[in-house]
Amino acid sequence: VQLQASGGGLVQAGGSLRLSCAGSGRTFSSLPVGWFRQAPGKERVFVGIISWNGDNTLYAGSVKGRFTISRDNAKSTVYLQMNILEPEDTATYYCAATLRLYPETRPTQFQYWGRGTLVTVSS
Repeated sequence: VQLQASGGGLVQAGGSLRLSCAGSGRTFSSLPVGWFRQAPGKERVFVGIISWNGDNTLYAGSVKGRFTISRDNAKSTVYLQMNILEPEDTATYYCAATLRLYPETRPTQFQYWGRGTLVTVSS
C-alpha cells in the first residue's frame, strides 16, 4: 500500500483547505485511514480517522466540528476537509493506513504512511 497526500498550501485564518490522500494497492480500500499532523519541533499527533467503508469517523478534540474526513473507494482517495482554519493548525499533514481495527489513533500502529503536505495558516 502506498499513499500520497496533497493539497496543502497557505491560507488565511478562517479559511478552508481540502487535502487528498491518494492510495494504491489492492488493500487500500479495505483499511482504515487516519490523518496526522506535525508542527515544527513537536510530535506527530492524531487528527482523525475514517473506517474502511467511510461509515465511521473519529476526530481529535482540537479539530472536531471544523474538520471532516471522507473517502471515495472507487477513486482510492481519502479527503480531509478543513474549515475555520486557525494559525494553530499550521503543520505538515500526513495520511496513513493501518492494519489494526478502527478506530486506531496511535501513530505507531499505522503501517503505511504517505509523504506529508504542508499547511500554513496565517493570522
